[in-house]
Amino acid sequence: WAVLVAGALMGAGDVIAQQVVEQRGLHGHHCSRTLKMMGIGFCFVGPVVGSWYRILDWLIPGNTKVVAVKKVILDQGGFAPCFLGCFLAVTGAVNGLSLQDNWSKIQQDYMDALMTNYCIWPPVQIANFYFVPLQHRLAVVQCVAIVWNCYLSWKANRM
Repeated sequence: WAVLVAGALMGAGDVIAQQVVEQRGLHGHHCSRTLKMMGIGFCFVGPVVGSWYRILDWLIPGNTKVVAVKKVILDQGGFAPCFLGCFLAVTGAVNGLSLQDNWSKIQQDYMDALMTNYCIWPPVQIANFYFVPLQHRLAVVQCVAIVWNCYLSWKANRM
């Protein structure tokens, strides 16, 4: 279920990016791009993030305030930087970039995306790890992530 939600919301984020941010209009909408972003959500984001939350809960069990802070430190200090780099690499590969072009795009976009990540995710994750049961964390993150997915789609598909 979480994988389906991740794919659908990645697609929704791309639609918002194309229609609201890029103002492409219906005739200028790149359906293949939306389908690619959905595929990345189904095959990469959903499984990886869902697995990460299970691993994180195993590594640091509980839901006290101290535990939530520890989880956010590990999530944002370790997982987020790695995941973001991998996401940008996967998106570049799916978009057909050569290895060299993909590396250049990652170098161009990574730090800006990571800093934006740090503006959004730590407060969301504190609440998520403290209040939300494990089985609902990915869904909560993906609901909040509709704006994040819009940003990532715009960032990853800007050539």
